[in-house]
Formats: sequence, structure tokens, C-alpha cells
Amino acid sequence: MKCWAKIARRASLPHAATRLLILALLGAIAHSQDSTQEPTLRSQSNVVLVPALVKDAQGGIVYGLLAKDFIVEDDGVQQPVRLDETPEGQPISLVVAIQRGRRAYAEFPRMLGLKSMLDPLFSLRTARVAVVEFDSKVDLIRNFTQDASLVEDDLRDLQSGDDGAVILDAVNYAVGLLKKEPEDRLRVLLLISETRDHGSHAKIDDTVAAIGQSNAVMYALAFSPALSNILDTGRGTNKNEEHPTIDFLDLAYRTAQAMRKNVPSTVAAMTGGEYELFATRKKFEVRMNDFTNHLHSRYLLSFAPKSPHPGLHQIRVRLKDAAVGAVLARTSYWAEGTTQ
Repeated sequence: MKCWAKIARRASLPHAATRLLILALLGAIAHSQDSTQEPTLRSQSNVVLVPALVKDAQGGIVYGLLAKDFIVEDDGVQQPVRLDETPEGQPISLVVAIQRGRRAYAEFPRMLGLKSMLDPLFSLRTARVAVVEFDSKVDLIRNFTQDASLVEDDLRDLQSGDDGAVILDAVNYAVGLLKKEPEDRLRVLLLISETRDHGSHAKIDDTVAAIGQSNAVMYALAFSPALSNILDTGRGTNKNEEHPTIDFLDLAYRTAQAMRKNVPSTVAAMTGGEYELFATRKKFEVRMNDFTNHLHSRYLLSFAPKSPHPGLHQIRVRLKDAAVGAVLARTSYWAEGTTQ
């Protein structure tokens, strides 16, 4: 910049402006030719963000990778990939969506550690947390707040609901909340529910589109009513239930079919998040610790698709050296049709 200033002072005003413009253009061209150097954070609407978590064979997090270490394909076509810089201490917007309907009340004792496990997020003083509960309807219990005590009170006062479990409706609602948050924030949905939807009004195609259009990551902690009932029968902790016998649940597009079988698992895979089952309080706490530890461990990959066809696109992310580890990344995005 000092050199440019000297040139500008020596030249007449029109020539100085011309030279500065040429230098600026040359600098921009040089920067665009090297996409593997200093990463930058971009938020253009035509850029597809692909948060990616890399784990080694032992389940540990792999750090220190570069853009050149990843291969990203859009509908089978390899894309030029960038590794965008995640600002240190990036602010987080988190929606905690908890099922209260059907047999979810039996899981509440296993979730007692939830409020304390959110403390590391609040301690950053940049996290905003909202609480959503659902049975046959979805209720916003607490809009985004930085007050940990309010969220703790909400989670402490969980009440059982009716016979519904509108997981798709809850996901749609939570994604809608997150899309209103500023783009510079990490948008996260923590869904705690059973695996099967019961009674949602949202269409699967609409849910797939909403998820594909968002840059949110979903973590799912799921419980199986059948498995929990088996365990609770053995423990003798469900003697007051109307139907203590084991209830075996019956088990378009591949995504729609998968979502019909297991909504949390499918949505987590679509967003590049994580899905885990829990049947004990200890297992729940382990999974919650993983959730908080992995939030800032993701590589923020991105690519700019050229004239993508409208609708759902399949994304595949892998490492050039597969021996380094396995990649968890979003498996799809949704492209809107262009308007003339």
C-alpha cells in the first residue's frame, strides 16, 4: 500500500486512478488464482456451505486439513472447493427441540444433565438459545436468549404431552427460526425425539426443501420407545404405564423413504450433523458432551455451483487420502429455480 501511495503522488490524478485500478485488478486476479492460501469467510447466496467433521478410525477429531485434502461432488461432478475461515469464537444460534408427546415423559429422567451441558455454550457469551417443545403441536417455549437461567428453568419444567410426535413440523419450525438469525452465526438444531414421526402436517418434500435451503447443522439424540420400554420393564420402572408390554413398530425418493423410517437420522445426515441413540442417562450425557465438543471442530467447506438444476442436489464429500479419516458432511442441498 505504501508503494501504491508513492505512485499516486507522483502521477497526475487521472493517471493515478488508472494505475490504482490496474493494480487492484491484478491483485484480485492473483488472489482468485490461489484458492488454497489464506481462507476467507464468504456468505454469497450462490455459495453452498458444507460444514464437515473429520474423524479418525478411533473416533477422534482430525485437525489441520486443507482445502486440497477434500473432494466435493455435486450430483457426481467434482467441484472447486474452498476452505473458509471459521472466526474464532464464532457466535452460535441454537434451537433445542424436545419431544414431550407420546412416551417421551419416560425419557425426561435421562435428560437431567441437559441444562448443565449447555453451560459451555453460554459461557462463551455469544450463544443464543431457543427452546421448542412438541407433541401433536409445536410450541416456542423460549425465543432466542443469552440468559442461561431462563433456559435452565424451561428445561427443568418439562411436562408430558399428548399422543403426538410431530417431528417434521418441529424441524420445519426450528429451521424457520434459524433462517431468521444473522448469516455470520453458526446455526444449529439439537433435536431430542424418538425416531418415527406421528401426526405432522408438514409434507416430507417441503421439509427436505427447507433443510436443503438452510445452512443449519442438526444434531439428533434419539430414543426408541420400544427399546426404552424393554429396558424399563427389566428395571421395573414403568409399572404405572397403561401398556407396559413391548410395542413393536412397523418399520418417491430415497430421502423421503428414509425420513419416513427415521426422521432424526435422515435430517442429521442431510445437514452433516450427528445422530446418536441413547437409552440411559450416562449415554445421553456422553452424547451431549460430544455435541458441545464438536460444535467448533468442523471445517467450513464451500463451493459455487454453476447453473444448478432446480430441486434437490446430492453432495458427496470425502478425503483424497481415505486413510486419514471419515467425513461427516451434508449430503444434499436444495436449489431454487431461476426466474426470468
